[in-house]
Amino acid sequence: MIFKTLFGLIRKDSILAIVLCASSIQTAMAAVSEAEAARLGNDLTPIGAERAGNADGTIPEWTGETPEPAGRFRSGDHHPNPFPNDKPLFTINPANASQYDELLSDGHKQLLKNNPNFVMNVYQSRRTATYPKKVYKNAKKNALSVKLVDSGEGVEGSVGAVPFPIPKDGYEVMWNHKLRYRGEAVQTYAASTVVNTKGAYTLMKVEAILKFKFTDKKNRGNEAIQLVGKTTSPPRTAGNKLLIHESINSYEEPRKSWVYMAGQRRTRRAPDISHDAPYPGADGIVLVDNTDMFNGALDRFDWKLIGKKELIIPYNSYDLHSSETQYEDLLQPRSLNPAYTRYERHRVWVVEAKLKSNFRHRFGTRIFYIDEDSWQVALVDQYDGKNNLISFAEGHPINYYENPLFWYTLEVIYNLQDGRYYVSGLDNQERMYDFTVRPRDGLFKPASLARMR
Repeated sequence: MIFKTLFGLIRKDSILAIVLCASSIQTAMAAVSEAEAARLGNDLTPIGAERAGNADGTIPEWTGETPEPAGRFRSGDHHPNPFPNDKPLFTINPANASQYDELLSDGHKQLLKNNPNFVMNVYQSRRTATYPKKVYKNAKKNALSVKLVDSGEGVEGSVGAVPFPIPKDGYEVMWNHKLRYRGEAVQTYAASTVVNTKGAYTLMKVEAILKFKFTDKKNRGNEAIQLVGKTTSPPRTAGNKLLIHESINSYEEPRKSWVYMAGQRRTRRAPDISHDAPYPGADGIVLVDNTDMFNGALDRFDWKLIGKKELIIPYNSYDLHSSETQYEDLLQPRSLNPAYTRYERHRVWVVEAKLKSNFRHRFGTRIFYIDEDSWQVALVDQYDGKNNLISFAEGHPINYYENPLFWYTLEVIYNLQDGRYYVSGLDNQERMYDFTVRPRDGLFKPASLARMR
């Protein structure tokens, strides 16, 4: 995924030219009223979810309590499961899936239909998405001041948290995902791979440093995120490096990217790392804007807010994150090993993205399911131009509770046509992410790529 496993697997033949077509400029949309903003921290959580549980108690009240590790934990360790004694409440399998029809996305229904070994172990719902107090403070400030600009391609006034805690449309919900809090900076170590229908795979490993510029209250420019990283394995791609500058307003300034090819020993611009360009190393399963479940410009789609519903989604996926979980046990034919996945019932925002008639993209329609407590995309159903469901994505999150912050530990994109899938964020046998890094700005300059070790 971009911003975790990076585009460091780039090969020369994977670069395709894309021309960005900007939307026409529209008047900025207004922020919410003082009365609406006053709901934050009251009947709404500080970042805009419904604080109360649901009617039958299967979704609890959000209390704001950060989970605590069971057993010994020090910063730099993999995060022990805070709920080691939890057992599945029930299991959804191909035989009983119809009983849970209203709680399943179309992607999960299709996985259950395609794969007789795929099951979903559903656990007690635990609303563990929490953040530092400064994030809550900034979210309320944003509610009163942040506006959409340039046909939804940019935001004006966002500081350090979700820009639209009380959203009015699909664009605002997607911006909440794009600018959700993930710390100030992080150094990541992760592997990714394509798993074929026989369960065979080759790991590709990447080290990256990300700086979330939009969290800095001193940032008054258009900088959102900066990323620099390199591949370390396999040998044929080791030493390839990538630099990305992601802007807040892509209408004003589209994403900038540079690649350093180890075999050529030179750095060059790579303007096409966006939209539906094939994601390097993913054998055509993944597009660039699939990573981080969705990233980049919104310009190719119309974004419609359908509403909110209850759905079974991945949550508290600590077993997928554990250093005791071996890759060979986790990565099985056609899906992750269900023994390590955890699903819970939560409320999600539903956003439908329809491809504009004057643009091209592999997907004609995409349905995004966004967790209300974190504004993080949990699931994506992806359809081709003939409305055939061809791709499905899951984001498996945990609370990195020493911060605290809620983020993916693993992402999976399933090719529903041939049974292969792509996994990114594998960190079980890698070093744990370091959220204490404070990288200098000079690290994110093109000239630094050749010197980077």
